[in-house]
Order: sequence, then C-alpha cells, then structure tokens
Amino acid sequence: MTELKIQHILTLTHLLSKGAKHNFVTITTSSLGRSIKKSQQAASKHLMELENNNFIERIISGRQISVKITARGYAELVKLSNTLQKSLTSSPSEVLLKGTLVSGMGEGAYYMSLKGYTKQFQSKIGYTPFPGTLNVKLGKKEYTEAIRQFEGMEGIRIDGYSDGKRTYGWVKCFKAKLNSTIDCQLIRLERTHHDTSTIELISKTNLRKTAKLSDGSPVSVVIPLNGK
Repeated sequence: MTELKIQHILTLTHLLSKGAKHNFVTITTSSLGRSIKKSQQAASKHLMELENNNFIERIISGRQISVKITARGYAELVKLSNTLQKSLTSSPSEVLLKGTLVSGMGEGAYYMSLKGYTKQFQSKIGYTPFPGTLNVKLGKKEYTEAIRQFEGMEGIRIDGYSDGKRTYGWVKCFKAKLNSTIDCQLIRLERTHHDTSTIELISKTNLRKTAKLSDGSPVSVVIPLNGK
C-alpha cells in the first residue's frame, strides 16, 4: 500500500482546510499552486498522484475541478498528526549547557547585594542570593547558540530601578541545576559586560564551594523549560 508522500501533505492539508473532508470543494490548479507555494503544473501533478493512490476523489467538468479527501487520505493525515503530537510532547523540555568555570570581575557580589534587587529576589524566587555569581564559559557553539533562545523568554523578572544616582537594569531568572544536583538560577541581565559565551548562575549558597569547583572545572547546567 502506497503511503502519503511528504510533498503531498501541504496539498491535502489545504484541501482539508477548505472543507474537503466531507464535501467536494471546487478548486483550480493555479489557486492551489499559490496556496501551497508551488507551480500550477506541480499542483496539477499532486492532484493526479493523490487520486491515483486513492487519497482524494476528483470530479472534472471542463476547467472546473471538484475534490474530496477519501477515508484513506484522511486516515493518513490523522496518523501524521498523531506522530507529530507524540514527538512534540515527548521531546526533552530542557536545555543542556556545558562549559568551564571562570572567574568574574567581582561585579556579581556588588549587584547581588543591592537592596533594590535583594527584596525582589526574596519575594519572587524565595531567597536572597549569595552575594556573587558563578560564571561559566560555554564550550561549544551549539551551547552559545542555545542560550540565545532565553533572550525572548520572560522567566522570573526582577525589575530594574533607580536609586536617584544611577539606574540599574532588569534581571531575568530561570530555574536551573548545576551538575545535575544543585538548584540554582540562570540569570540574564539587561546590562552585562559578558558576551553570550558566558553565563551567570546564582543560588542561596556559594556555588563554587558547594559544588567544589575551581577555575577550569567542567560544568553542566540544565534549564527546564516547563516552568519559569
């Protein structure tokens, strides 16, 4: 039994959206071609192949074509939908990053101690972070590219503020685990001296001591995406 070909999926999906599951719908090959971003000739070929393999029925009257999806064609679309849904829901809902520990410039300790931030940390993530950040230099391009997706995520937002002398930017927090065992938060900053190859982590405790790390130690960070 011939299975549905990839190039025919858009054609069947378009027909389904037009009501062709239960009714014959009138189309032209030129309009179908525009809808699926193919040439008129390709659209005509799709219809012929779908009909030959019993995925659609066609009634041709002069230049008018009426099309209806067969039970077999609809069953193939349902099977494809179920496969996609299963794949989407079973895919890992976390981001894995790997790198090495590096020393920072000491700014983390200063910023993590500011009252404008510490009050918000306490109320929004449930604790006041240890005054300092753990800096991880990401090792490969796939990790530096993966971290970019957090630019568009809201996370838990610590709002920026002004103390009358200067303005401090926002901080976004994302739950994470360091080396699979230690709870922490990945933070993304509105203002930072680091490029995207360096990430910063905060926690209740001194992560460097808790994880027994030193500069150059290999580090893994897992950030779940099923929650802030």
